[in-house]
Amino acid sequence: MVSSSDKKEGIMSRCLQRLSAFPGKIRKLGQDDPRRITHSLKVGLAITLVSLFYYLEPLYSAFGDSAVWAILTVVVVFEFSVGATLGKGLNRGLATFMAGALGFGAHRLASLSGNKGEPILLALFVFLIAAAVTFLRFFPRMKARYDYGLLIFILTFCMITVSGYRDEELLEMAHQRISTILIGGFTAVAVCIFIFPVWAGDDLHNLVANNIEKLAIFLEGFGPEYFKMRQGEESPKKVSEGFKSVLNSKQSEESMANFARWEPRHGKFRFRHPWKHYLKIASLTRQCAYRIEALNGCLNDKTQTPQEIRCKIEDASIQLCSESVNTLKELALAIRTMTPPTPANQHLINSKIAAKNLKSLLNTGLFKETDLLEVIPVATMAYLLLDVVSCTEKIAESIQELASLAKFKSTKKNSGISHAPHHVITIHQESPCLSVDRT
Repeated sequence: MVSSSDKKEGIMSRCLQRLSAFPGKIRKLGQDDPRRITHSLKVGLAITLVSLFYYLEPLYSAFGDSAVWAILTVVVVFEFSVGATLGKGLNRGLATFMAGALGFGAHRLASLSGNKGEPILLALFVFLIAAAVTFLRFFPRMKARYDYGLLIFILTFCMITVSGYRDEELLEMAHQRISTILIGGFTAVAVCIFIFPVWAGDDLHNLVANNIEKLAIFLEGFGPEYFKMRQGEESPKKVSEGFKSVLNSKQSEESMANFARWEPRHGKFRFRHPWKHYLKIASLTRQCAYRIEALNGCLNDKTQTPQEIRCKIEDASIQLCSESVNTLKELALAIRTMTPPTPANQHLINSKIAAKNLKSLLNTGLFKETDLLEVIPVATMAYLLLDVVSCTEKIAESIQELASLAKFKSTKKNSGISHAPHHVITIHQESPCLSVDRT
């Protein structure tokens, strides 16, 4: 049996370990993204500014206890990115103004029915408005962009309608509350935009480009790694597995695209930039990542095909991987630099030629005299590579559409490449297949 003193000592030691590790976790969190530190300081500054409504007597006498709504607004509105803050701020401001006006009108209309009819009409108005606006929240488009505003609309309308029944100074109360909410929202938006702004559009733009590049990095190491494995050996796993983050990026991409639509023109991004098209590219990238995840499983497959069988399609497979890598890297660079993906066209053509060669090898009965169970793993790998080429082509077409919609501008370097002859040189490392007799 463990004594109570030993239990207390164990709990104390665990608490001390967690406390000692806490500063390291804070340092790591700040190093991963220094913008988090800046955002924390910006929130502190915004709350301090609106707190002056309590500290300065002239401001407090003008707004009274309603000044607390300015502080609450900053707390709930201030988000990490400009788009998220603008979206919440505009939602809260418009919803508060509209609900305040509607609540004041409902109160005046109900007061005409006398003392007995007023509470009945107010209850009816609250029921109808709350039910109708709640139903609107189920529409996908409304929920994606205006869900917070609809929620604030219900809250504000009910508060003004219900409290106005007992408070005779309804108009003054509504005016003070709306004014302080608008001031708090404006303060949060101003600090977020003018002090080290974080743009959701920039983050989405870079995320889509980085995800495409992660696929290229995996393919770059997959071909050499797969074909140098001998039967019975396990892969040393030199290939990158960064592509796995692409599989789980859908939610963050959708939220960034939603926030980016609220943002004003900034940098290279014009007003009404086609942010929605980034989701199409991201979806195609995810489909390609699923094929790559299956290819990664080929490295872990314990039922490996003998080396002499794999060697029969090695050149075509490595050539396909190489050209797909070049295509994906050029596509990622085109997004990052906001230029038309012209340099990727030749690599895409070369990858399709390599895919055609690989397909021809698979259809010529190359493995006719080989055990079927030994052929299945390498054939699966080959057909997955063919799927990757198909996905890459769809990604290229989608990026070309984005370049047209967003009016990407060609640089002198890109225009020169498109007219110059294109030569591709592929250097293969020494392969164990060189010692295999292919006759």
